[in-house]
Amino acid sequence: MTFALFSISVFLIVLSLLPFVKNQHWIFRVAEFIKIQLLFLQILFLGLNIVFLPKDGWFWLINIIQLALIIYHLYILIRYTTIYRKDRDQLRKGSEQIIRVISSNVFQFNKEFSRFHELIRKYSPDIFITMESNADWEKANQIFESDYPHTQKMTLENTYGMHLYSKMPFEKAQFHFFVAEDVPSVEVHLKTREGNFVLYGVHPPPPSPTEERTSKERDGDLLALAKRIKKKNKNTLVIGDFNTVAWSDTSILFRKTSELLDARVGRGILATFHSKYWFFRVPLDLLFHSPEIHIEKLETLEDIGSDHFPILCEFYLNQHNTAQAEDVKTLEKGEEAEVEELIEEGKKEVSDNREDIP
Repeated sequence: MTFALFSISVFLIVLSLLPFVKNQHWIFRVAEFIKIQLLFLQILFLGLNIVFLPKDGWFWLINIIQLALIIYHLYILIRYTTIYRKDRDQLRKGSEQIIRVISSNVFQFNKEFSRFHELIRKYSPDIFITMESNADWEKANQIFESDYPHTQKMTLENTYGMHLYSKMPFEKAQFHFFVAEDVPSVEVHLKTREGNFVLYGVHPPPPSPTEERTSKERDGDLLALAKRIKKKNKNTLVIGDFNTVAWSDTSILFRKTSELLDARVGRGILATFHSKYWFFRVPLDLLFHSPEIHIEKLETLEDIGSDHFPILCEFYLNQHNTAQAEDVKTLEKGEEAEVEELIEEGKKEVSDNREDIP
């Protein structure tokens, strides 16, 4: 019992410390994803250690470190709860045009098309984006093209296909390939009664033992997009499967570089992956927005047979309510050079696995 408790406690400490290492190998980066699980496990084992372990020097060393990490995890995660909620929308008139968007990683090999179709019919979004959508998904979703006549399609069989369907006409639309020629991001320009905005859909590759060995492509892709957003300086909303979590170093650099806001702050963790294993769920599908865009609703939706839950966002544009601008964070000294380096490393990286996917 003593050895087991000691070993597990040390293992949890190591997992908690791995993300502090500035290394892009998946071993260090994947550990960022499980901060919620680590928090619960460390609280559990701290209690067990107090009850069962002898109170010697090792006991105090291990459990002081455990307690410090629990406090750290709570400090990071508290902002993704309603306790942290800030009411920034006092100036809403109530007449603004509400836009509803659904983003869904449908899982390329998922053939339960009808479940996704029922979801779209139920929520009737103005815009929906699919990720991992290949030719089969494109064919299945043709039934929506009369209601959603404005489309952008990138049909790929490498699990990085992307399709956008809109009831609203585009003023401009294009795909970007920021670091790899087979990983697209979509950009569409739209107009509401209150003004124009740009919507981006993203799906960079994850660092994992079964996909990319490092996070270089993911980091470079997201940060190149963040630079574009900052340069264009338009009302912007970015949604999609980021393959990282909101509290990761990459997400923080993305938020600072783009000068956007994280929509999850004050609204909840909203874990989207993995839909089949509740204890291992993490929030990989994220949403960032400029201060002029105000989020009315952000929630996960029901299972469609994918490994991700879809997310739904309702928002409106109010360029006169500048209260949210107080929450914008910018790059600190030295971080701009770090961003440039990560983008260049992403462009130089060669995919480990995508060429093996038919």
